[in-house]
Order: sequence, then structure tokens, then C-alpha cells
Amino acid sequence: RQRALFRLVMAEVGDVLMSVLSTIRVPKPGDRVHKDECALSFSSPESEGGLYVCMNSFLGFGSQYVDRYHARTGQRAYLHITRSRKPKTDLCLPPLLFLVCQGIEGGFDVEQEQYEEDVKVVILPDRQEVTSEDLATISSRAVKESNMSYLLTFLHPSGWRCEVCDLQENIWMNLTDGKLLCGRRYFDGSGGNNHALLHFQETGYPIAVKLGTITPDGADVYSYDEDDMVLDSKLPEHLAHFGINMMTMEKTERTMTELEIAVNQRVGEWEVIQESGTTLRPLFGSGLTGMKNLGNSCYLNSVMQVLFTVPDFQNKSVPSFTHSPHHPVPPTKLGYGLLSGEYSKPAPDHGDENAASEPRGDQIGIAPRMFKALVGRGHPEFSTNRQQDAQEFLLHFINMVERNCRSASNPSEAFRFLVEERIVCQQSQKAKYTQRVDYIVQLPVPMDQATNTEELQEAERRREEGDSSAPTVRAQIPFTACMAALSEPEILADFWSSAVQSKTTATKTTRFASFPDHLVIQIKKFTFGLDWVPKKLDVSIDVPDTLDLSALRATGQQQGEELLPEVSVCLFCSFPSSSFFFSTHSAPVLDDSTVSQLCEMGFPLEACRKAAYYTGNTGIDAAMNWIMGHMDDPDFGSPLVLPGCSSGPGTTPTESLSEEHLATIVSMGFSRDQATKALRATSNVLDRAVDWIFSHLDDLESMDVSEGGRSAAESEGGRDPPPGPRVRDGPGKYELFAFISHMGTSTMCGHYVCHIKKDQQWVIFNDQKVCASEKPPKDLGYLYFYRRVAE
Repeated sequence: RQRALFRLVMAEVGDVLMSVLSTIRVPKPGDRVHKDECALSFSSPESEGGLYVCMNSFLGFGSQYVDRYHARTGQRAYLHITRSRKPKTDLCLPPLLFLVCQGIEGGFDVEQEQYEEDVKVVILPDRQEVTSEDLATISSRAVKESNMSYLLTFLHPSGWRCEVCDLQENIWMNLTDGKLLCGRRYFDGSGGNNHALLHFQETGYPIAVKLGTITPDGADVYSYDEDDMVLDSKLPEHLAHFGINMMTMEKTERTMTELEIAVNQRVGEWEVIQESGTTLRPLFGSGLTGMKNLGNSCYLNSVMQVLFTVPDFQNKSVPSFTHSPHHPVPPTKLGYGLLSGEYSKPAPDHGDENAASEPRGDQIGIAPRMFKALVGRGHPEFSTNRQQDAQEFLLHFINMVERNCRSASNPSEAFRFLVEERIVCQQSQKAKYTQRVDYIVQLPVPMDQATNTEELQEAERRREEGDSSAPTVRAQIPFTACMAALSEPEILADFWSSAVQSKTTATKTTRFASFPDHLVIQIKKFTFGLDWVPKKLDVSIDVPDTLDLSALRATGQQQGEELLPEVSVCLFCSFPSSSFFFSTHSAPVLDDSTVSQLCEMGFPLEACRKAAYYTGNTGIDAAMNWIMGHMDDPDFGSPLVLPGCSSGPGTTPTESLSEEHLATIVSMGFSRDQATKALRATSNVLDRAVDWIFSHLDDLESMDVSEGGRSAAESEGGRDPPPGPRVRDGPGKYELFAFISHMGTSTMCGHYVCHIKKDQQWVIFNDQKVCASEKPPKDLGYLYFYRRVAE
């Protein structure tokens, strides 16, 4: 349904219709038809006045904007879609499934909503209507004069059914031979008859796609061989081979993740975080607008709800509505949608016979489809409909803001701070100081500091003995223990000391060189087990309402302290050029032990070499962290290349740099020379160059930086501002104002909600449900947001 809008063919309805036929365009594969949401507001077919879809540009407009669009473009033909809700009918669910799923957020809706849809063509400016009766046939005159076909059909279910049992739900297509077969049988007897699984067992063809989940953004693809969900990078091509165009498809069934949420959830965690079991009071008004879940988009909803509580993002997105009487300055669409209160209205239950039915907890809300498409464009994960990590999305969005706020106010500065790392060689007692930019404090979880160790051990013993009644015990970790783990010195066992010219032991201490206006703390709940299998720590942490980090303020070089000798740096590629690393005539020297250990874990050789090199041969832990942070890099397994240096093994000639990339980095406050240095150090990849320049501020101190990206000689009055990006600083005292919680076993599944403190009242934002919180589960959060306390 992404591109197919019109159910019937155009008819002979008079000269008015004939005059606009030449402006009507047939959607082609790849065209996106915005039939669900207004391009300028959050009006939809369910809104008052319905939605008008331009039959040339395929943009949708609410009734308050369509006339303005017509006046600007001259387009006259619009498909008018109105949709109203029918009375609900109860579904017949098996008793066991009903008990498991009812009343649980993300579970099955036991009352199926159905809609009545009315579609007609409207000709502006007189709003002449062309009804379905008028669209019965195409006249010979229309065909003769327009010489084009106007047959555009809605995509209805294609009659897919299992080739063995004729089941029409939960149908999977085998991507090897195209067989259409039903899925696995669920514990309650529903789901399917296992024919897709039996087909794999008979043929060995392992990969299948769930047809009802195909959208232009992806689909559920399963490997029976691996017994797990997999990614198919060439899914559009594979589907096209069997005559399926992804761009025309719409999701009609629940994804595997949604089913996992509904059936296999950790009930205790879900109930506590969502405050289930109590009747929460719905809230409505400005800043209290719910967001529709577009299919695993709760991570985006939660992050954006919190960000639009921060004044910097509010002022950037929703400025004064009228800059002058004649030149209105409109707010951003998402900002206005969340903050205006226009869409914060109860969604009444039309199935209730009483006209004055009580409002339910959910709202009309807004559906951020265009925003999601914009921020996810080109990203391998955020452009899909799969669940994502809220922390990763927050950083992704901040990076987008950084790149697009050229010479203008930058709201991400509210979170930006400087980190000072002090490394002390234990043999020479000489130190090295470096600074880097960060936006999030990652707080470790020391499981060995749990206060209920005996209770945890007893529950584990009972489970190992097969006691099915063994309770689930959550580790209780003091927040002070987490802060101590963050601030205590880290031991570097294989540190190369420029003072003694050999490997030795060093300590690294991390402190705040500046305190941001708003501080984000991530509880590192997601980690790896001894077998390197990802897992989530089930912990409860007594996170405080107020926080004083003054003791973690960096002090800089100590009195009488000697610094480690500087290592010379290649001016072209910015890598250390001492004999330990490389010269322009020799390959880099790498720690064989680190490389071999990583290879034994199954990582590509070249990736292991890069990990050792880029961490300065500081040991297996640092190299492993580098590996885990760069596994998604497109050149992860490609040979180690030292860009810029042209006369040694493993190097490549200097390549021409993108002027656009240079301009982007310069706009962030760095000089052109520094931008050039960063791009050459990262093979001209913008994302990596931005990360590199913020993590190598110490290497840039000898180069001039100014707010406009000019050298000191070029800046007005010869001013010499301090190097590095702009940061705000102030007291390190904070108060908690929001937190985001995750339910589920992995960042790739489950559900996110957020709690935000508004006017001294905690509010829970659970997609479209916005209610007053009674017991905010502050001990189970994942991301915590603090703001500076005014003194």
C-alpha cells in the first residue's frame, strides 16, 4: 500500500476532471505515498476532515493545509481518505493465551479494532467530488486525450496460504525454492502446523521470510539451520525473484519480536516498570502528548520524549511561532506535535454505547513516521523496523544534530562535556594527560558488590538442582558501588611508556574536565558472558534523586609531576611515529600476544591487527573493547591501512578529501587543517573522522582552533580562543528529571518506556499512554537524565 492508492479506474465525469488528468501521475516502484500522515502536521485519515493525498507528488495533507498546498503548486487532484472506527468485536483466543497476553503492554489486543474507510477524488479549488460510482470505467475520451493508464490498485492480501494445509496466517516463504508454508505451532496450539520447519528438515533449505512482516524497510527472516533470526542484505533482490516488490508491501502480521514481547516476557520486570496492576490517571495537555508505536519504535519514542523536555531542544524546535506579522517562523513538526498539546487528546472507545464514555489511558497522539524515516535514512539499523538500543539511538541523534547545526545554536551542547584521562607510568611515575568529548557517562555494574549475595546464591543453587519453584531474585547493587567502580584507577598491564621505552604497568584515572548542563548516565546492563554471548544484567540500583559529582572534577597536572615524553606524530596521518609503532619505511609493530588471542576468539586477522594498533598495544582488554565498538564498520575485516603515509608497507597514498566532509567538521569549530588531519586519519570517512577528532584533542592542541573554523591569524583581532569544541561548565550538582527503562532480555527485543518529572509530578510515557506515575521504578532504569541544580 506504499504506492498503490486508487481502488478503481478513472471515469468520464466532465470537463473539470478531464482538465486535471494530465497532472495525475502513476506511482512507480520506489515512490513513497504518504497516505497515513500529513507532511506538515500529524493529521491522518482518522482526523477531522480526513487526509488529502496529492495525485502528483503523493504527499498527504490535512484539511487545514491542502488549500495552501494547492495555492502554492497548482495541483488540483487529491485522493481524499477518511477513516472511522467500527464497533469492536471480541476475538476468540484460547484461554491460556488470553491469560498470558491480556492487559500486558505490547501483548495481543484482545479487542480487535476495525475501520471503515471512504475514498474519493476531490478537485480543488471548488472541492468537486468524484465518487466511487464515477470511477466505474475509463472513457475512451480519457484514454485518447491523456494516452495513459490510471489503474492504481490497493494492495490487498494476496491470498497467500500454506501449500500443505491451506492455513492463511503465519505464512513463511522459503527463499530457496519459494514454497509457501505455515510456521511453528505455538504452545497453545495456534500459530501454524510446522510445515515450514518440516520442509527445511526434508530439503535442508534453511532461510525463510515471514510474508506478513514485509515492508519497504525489511521483514522477519529466519534461519532454521541457526534456529535464529538473521539479516538478509539482499532481501529486495531475493523477493523480486519470486515477484514480490518490497516497496509495495505493508505489514499485516506481528513480527517475531512482537510475539516474544507478548508471550515470553519477564513478567515481574514488565509489571513494575509499566506500573501495571494499578489504574493510572491519564494526563493531557502541553508537553503531555503520546507517540504511536510504529512497530518496535518505542526506543525512539522514549528518547525523543526526554529530549523535548530539555530547554535547548525545546527552544531549537519550537521557537516563537511568529517572527513578524508577515513572516511566520514555523516550529519543527515533531517539536510542535509533542509540545503544543494539540494532539494530546483522549482516544475515546467508540465501541461503548454511552456517548460520554470515560477516556482510556491512550491518546490520539502523534505517529512520527517521517521523523523516523529522516533520522534513520542510510543507517543499517535505525532505518529498519527492528528494535534498537535507546542509548545508541540517542548518540546517533546527537551526532546528526552536531553535523547539521552549522553556525547556529546547537542543542546537543546541553549534554557535551570534556573527560580528562590521566595515565601514570608506574615505573617512572611520569604522567600523560588527554582530553576527549563525551555525551554519556557509562556506569559499570559491579555484580560482586551486591548486598543480597546469599539470597542470589540460594536461588541459583535451587535452579541448578532443577527446582522449578525457585524464585527469581534481582541483584541489589548500591549506586555508590557503581560510582566507585567508575572513579577508581584502571590498571593497564601492557602500557608502552615513552619514558622507559618499554612495556610496563600504568594506571588510568578518568575525571570530568567540565560538567554539562544536563548529564546522561547509562547503566551498563548489557554485557557479555564468559562465552561472549550477550546478556542483560537483572539488577536493581538505588539511583539517587540528587547527585554531587564535585569530587570527580579533574585537577590537571599535579604540582611537581613530570610528564611522559611526547611521541612524535606523523603530520599526514596523525599516528605515532616512534619505532614502537612505525616509521614511514616500516610496518607497524604489533603485540603478537594480543593479536593471537583475538584471532582465537574468531575475529578476522586484519581486525585483530587494527585493534592492537589503534589501542597502542595496551593489552587484550582495550583491544577487545575496540573490536566490540567497531564490528559494524564496513572495513572491519579489511587490511590495516595507515592513510596519508605513502612509502611503507600497509600504507596508501594520500587521497583527495571531500570538501563537504571538510566543511562539516570546520562548522563544528575546528580549523581546516585539523579537519584535514582527521579525515586523513580515518580514510576520509566522516563519521569516523568526527569520532577521531573529538578523541584526539590532545594531538590538536598545537593547531589553531576558533569558533568559525579559522586559524588564529585569520580570526578577528588575532584572537586565540582555546582549542577544542565549545563546552559549558558549572557546578557538578544535579537532580534527576527523567529516566528510560528497558524490559526484555536484549536491546534487540523487548520494550522501552520513559518517566519524566513535570511540575514535581512523575509522568510515565508508554508510547500513546501518558499517565501520572504512582511508583516510578527508578531502581530499574537504563538511561538516567540529570539537570544541573541552580545555586
